[in-house]
Amino acid sequence: MTLPSAGRPARCAGSSHVPTKSEEYSHAFKSSLGTTSGPPAGGNTITIIGTGLSTATSVDFGGVTATPTVTSDSSLSVTVPAGAAAGPVSVSVTTAGSTNNGLSCTYIENPTITTVSPASGPTSGGTAVTITGTNLDTADSVTFDGTPAPFSVINTTTLSAVTPPGTAGAVDVVVTNPAGSDTAVGAFTYVTGPGI
Repeated sequence: MTLPSAGRPARCAGSSHVPTKSEEYSHAFKSSLGTTSGPPAGGNTITIIGTGLSTATSVDFGGVTATPTVTSDSSLSVTVPAGAAAGPVSVSVTTAGSTNNGLSCTYIENPTITTVSPASGPTSGGTAVTITGTNLDTADSVTFDGTPAPFSVINTTTLSAVTPPGTAGAVDVVVTNPAGSDTAVGAFTYVTGPGI
């Protein structure tokens, strides 16, 4: 997804089985997903890599079927269908020879921002900021006024970030994960001199 696409998400587990030459012609063998997470609404496109995929007719995501576009015997793409709820689902490919399981994708919700604390700091950056909200454990970027900030995930509801240098004034704070993003408008203010 990695399910917008996408995605973090022990999000993909491949089969350890290595196909024989005869099996390569009669059975599909998936080795990886290009993206392993995405929103419950689906709509993001993922790539499945393996062997014996040229006759693929369907891809199943936790009981919901989608029709793939086959690009070669070793690759296909498919638009992820909507899921019933956030969480991991098994992924299987049906071909003329068999149905093959062994991979998983995770539907994840958009992050939300509730608070940014402290709410101000110097334009030189370096302020340690705590961001609270929901679905923050799947975050893959945090920005202040569009500038990426280093961050670490504390838990599902908390992130710790360090502000990059910025210009004086209130700026937006944005948290993004494979499902989407949330913007806290004007949530952090850069000030000249020591932060408050």
